[in-house]
Amino acid sequence: MTNFQSFQFNAFQENTYLVWDKNKNCIVIDPGCYSRDEQMELSDFIKSNELKIVALLNTHAHIDHVLGNQFILNNYKVDYYLHTDDLKVLQSVESYAHLYGFEGYQVSPQPTKSLVHNQKLVFGDLEMTVLHTPGHAPGHVVFYFEKDNCVVNGDVLFRGSFGRVDLPGGNLETLKASIFNIMFRLPEETIVYCGHGPQTTIGVEKKTNYILEF
Repeated sequence: MTNFQSFQFNAFQENTYLVWDKNKNCIVIDPGCYSRDEQMELSDFIKSNELKIVALLNTHAHIDHVLGNQFILNNYKVDYYLHTDDLKVLQSVESYAHLYGFEGYQVSPQPTKSLVHNQKLVFGDLEMTVLHTPGHAPGHVVFYFEKDNCVVNGDVLFRGSFGRVDLPGGNLETLKASIFNIMFRLPEETIVYCGHGPQTTIGVEKKTNYILEF
């Protein structure tokens, strides 16, 4: 059995995910924990559930999804995975963090592992496929857990909405291609864990998402 636990962190109300298997092997996806209280909430949960952190994965490198990278990597000494097309996005965070009120931003280390489209990742009993879904960010990826019938999709799809495209590297036509050619080809019953807001399903979004109007 695969377990998914979300936490809502920082001023952007970003969803951070812990995903673990029956043996407590756990990955961290998009740690947005910024304040000391947020960091302690995450680490206390890890400790109380006796989870073994084995990797840090980013769907993409916008500030709200990487605020806790240094905290995780300093405390758990694991590999950090990011698509190479988002390296510049990651490196730019330090230059603008203060503009969003994150004067205490702890600069993220550089990734130690690269993500590529259709890559298979296995951590203990956790199995997922990396799907490259640019448009919101050039190196954006989603993590598809086929056996668990779900996808951790960062900021590609939201319930009834989709990721913004007005940031550097964003492009509406590229995002539409990612949604129609990749996301909407997943089974309709697939649960979509979003980077902001509540979860949804592929089937619901194929019928109701206003990306259909563009």
